[in-house]
This record gives sequence, C-alpha cells and structure tokens, in this order.
Amino acid sequence: MNKSTKPEDVNFVTEQEKFWSQGFGDEYTHRNQGDSLIARNLALFSKIFSHTQKINSLIEFGANRGLNIEAIKKLLPELEVSAVEINNLAVEELRKIEGMELEIYPQSILDFNTIRVWDFVLIKGVLIHINPNCLEQVYDRLYESSERYICIVEYYNPTPVEITYRGHQGKLFKRDFAGEMLDRFKNLQLLDYGFVYHRDSHFPQDDLTWFLLEK
Repeated sequence: MNKSTKPEDVNFVTEQEKFWSQGFGDEYTHRNQGDSLIARNLALFSKIFSHTQKINSLIEFGANRGLNIEAIKKLLPELEVSAVEINNLAVEELRKIEGMELEIYPQSILDFNTIRVWDFVLIKGVLIHINPNCLEQVYDRLYESSERYICIVEYYNPTPVEITYRGHQGKLFKRDFAGEMLDRFKNLQLLDYGFVYHRDSHFPQDDLTWFLLEK
C-alpha cells in the first residue's frame, strides 16, 4: 500500500518548478511509460548496484511515474523505497504501482526537508532541469538524505552549458554535477561511473552518464 505526506499549497521559487509541476510535466509523464523502459533501467541499475554493499532503504528525488523504482524493486525486492515528486499526475501514477509499499513526498525537491536518512539516494534526469542558482541547495538535500550512497544519472558536460529543450529555453542545463558534489563534500568518494549510449542495441538510455558516490 502506498502512502504519502499531505500535499501543501506552495509558491514555487523557480520557473523550472512551475514548468514541471504543470502541463509540460504531465506530458512527460504520459510520454514516458512502458515495459521497455523498465527493462533498460534493469540493465542500468543491475550494473550500478553491483558496486554496493547491503542496502535496505532508498529514496529517489524526482521519481516521476516510478520507472526507476519499479526496476530497482525487481532487483532488490525487500528494499524500502521512498520518492519525492513535484508533478501531481506523476504522483497519482506512483500510487497506482501494484504490490509496492512506497512512501511518497508530493513536493518540490527544494521544499523537501526531513531528518531521516536512506542508505541509497538516487537522482536521474532531474539535476539537468534544476535552476542552476538552486543546485547547491539540491546537492545539500542529496547529501543530507544519504546514509552511505548517492547515485547521479544525468547529462554530463565538463563545463556548465544550457541546451534548448523541446523548444524551451532555461529548462535544461548540463554540467559536471558529480564533480561539484565531490568538491562540495570532502568525505564523498567516487566509487564508479559509466555511460549508456542511445544507440545501445539492447538497453539504450538517453546518452546518460552515471556516477556512484559513497560517504
């Protein structure tokens, strides 16, 4: 049975939060679904989790409809899972996932605040859409929520750059997110990293680079 904290009326700080909480975020949720995407995530996360030790709990920041969580639960069925998600339609899809007890925080990552920690913190395809002025705040959320591991799966670029995203400006930013976290938190270390090409013959991802960090 899924459970969530009670949604609150909020005034979003950034244009990016409004963008993803409204119609464009709904369209993204409708567009991204299907067993093939879960299969691709299974291939990705089986590789990532092979570098970890015992994990009992996980939280995903920006979980959308739960395609990553569904794949991870197939790999680690006993895992206790939580999710932070800003878009209401995506939250409803999370609640529909059958056979999974899921704690949902229906809010912006920038509003997320808890004293709890999880063994594994995941963010995938989300940092690229955060207002660059708020990235340090998000980095702090990821770090403070992690007992041991932080996994970042994003578009990589050695220097910050903005990319037009489906005709929209100010909505997609590439940079070295993992490197910035390693510089910000001196007790983090890089365990492993990898790249998944969009032309992979079996399990493509959208040219994503993953980084596994450990406290």
